[in-house]
Amino acid sequence: MEKVTLWAGIDVSEKSLDVAIRPTKEFWSVSNTETEIEKAVEKLLELSLELIVVEATGGLEVEVVTALASARLPVVVVNPRQVRDFAKATGTLAKTDKLDAHVIAHFGEAVRPEIRPLKDEKLQELTDLVARRRQIVDMLTAEKNRLKRSSKRVAQDIKAHISWLEKRLEKTDADLQKQMEESPVWRKKDEICRSVPGVGKVLSLSLLTGLPELGNVSPREIAALVGVAPFNHDSGKYHGRRIVWGGRANVRSVLYMATLTAVRFNASIKAFYERLISKGKKPKVAITACMRKLLVVLNAMIRNGTKWQENHA
Repeated sequence: MEKVTLWAGIDVSEKSLDVAIRPTKEFWSVSNTETEIEKAVEKLLELSLELIVVEATGGLEVEVVTALASARLPVVVVNPRQVRDFAKATGTLAKTDKLDAHVIAHFGEAVRPEIRPLKDEKLQELTDLVARRRQIVDMLTAEKNRLKRSSKRVAQDIKAHISWLEKRLEKTDADLQKQMEESPVWRKKDEICRSVPGVGKVLSLSLLTGLPELGNVSPREIAALVGVAPFNHDSGKYHGRRIVWGGRANVRSVLYMATLTAVRFNASIKAFYERLISKGKKPKVAITACMRKLLVVLNAMIRNGTKWQENHA
């Protein structure tokens, strides 16, 4: 009897996991709890699975993905928008948990997304700390904006909160530095990233925690993952401007700020920017190109284990 290759899709919600298998159309649901996840993993281990696809759902998927990866099952986490675009393209407009699971499985079978490196426990801790740092910075910015238009009575309370947030930011930065120093591998990668003029602590940590593929994929792939790879926008005789979209917004926003610094203080990136401007490129387009160039250079440096040199760019 010929062996059938199977593809699994898992729709994750706060309370449940809905699992669909293609092409057999098998389906079952379990609670999103540690015990039920273990049972689901055991059941999936019995199947001849080519790939298990899970949508990123704001962290709800972490526990099940970790369990699947620990069991050495072929699991990949994908962007929900890609799956919804695929569903529309295949005419699946209705939306239920069961349908979503089948669509995710179908997406895996048709698109066959590449399995990416998964975050280990240490990397997850770093990721959480970086996310927390970003939240504290956002709160500080909001409070400082409120302070500008507050009454004297309220201002005192806002100032006290700002002081507390600044202390939490210092503590978070210290925790991040300690985590980095405890791992020789991450310390080495951090040193490589920060050897680039314009790349500081925040971008380095954001890349290493939010982009674990850095150094392991092609220049085109790393640019697409962050959302700075240009895509054609053509249809028939119409030829539109190439556009960038998608990707990891948190990494991209930090990369943008670092690139603004690099354009001023990194001779190679500055020369590249000025060359683009002299050719008539708009500043926004030139900055995006510099973001992509900086990212590609960092990708190559991590892959080769080499620090910054002017001829890198």
